[in-house]
Amino acid sequence: MKPLLIILGILALVVVLFIMWAVGTFNSLVALRNRVKNAFSQIDVQLKRRYDLIPNLIEVAKKFMSHERETLEAVTNARNLAQSAAQSADPTDPSSMQKLMSAEAGLGGALGKLIAVSENYPDLKSNQNMLQLQEELTSTENKVSFSRQAYNDAVLGYNNKRESFPASIIATMKNFNPATSYEVSDEEREEVRKGVDVKFD
Repeated sequence: MKPLLIILGILALVVVLFIMWAVGTFNSLVALRNRVKNAFSQIDVQLKRRYDLIPNLIEVAKKFMSHERETLEAVTNARNLAQSAAQSADPTDPSSMQKLMSAEAGLGGALGKLIAVSENYPDLKSNQNMLQLQEELTSTENKVSFSRQAYNDAVLGYNNKRESFPASIIATMKNFNPATSYEVSDEEREEVRKGVDVKFD
């Protein structure tokens, strides 16, 4: 009878340890997933700030660039597409993240073209409102970059945990989908750089 009790005690201990491990792993995955969501929300805050600055930039530019209607409309359309993509973006949905990254690349390209075209308008280049908006866009883009790095670090930590054995068992059972990194290609990075780094001297 005594050996049976010992075996049952060992089995009970194993079950308790397994349950504690499973609960701990689940809670760890939840915390890491929430960290990813929080990091993404920090990107979202900065993107919204940039979206809010763009109409002001266009209004200032309109006063000086009446012959550049297509350029101004392209920036407006790119901003609207990016804003819409950001509203529906979900870090655990690769297609929505790809849509956001593409829309942001388009916006960066449109802003880059606007800044390049504005070089042909000396009065616009020296306009105080334009200089201030340019500075705010540059600052916001820097904050987006820092937020994107923090987000990608959170994604890496979360994805590493959910893919590591034996945590992957819990991740699969409880539908912890992988998070998608916010990557910017070299071409997109160059377009964004052109769009925000050109200074009005």
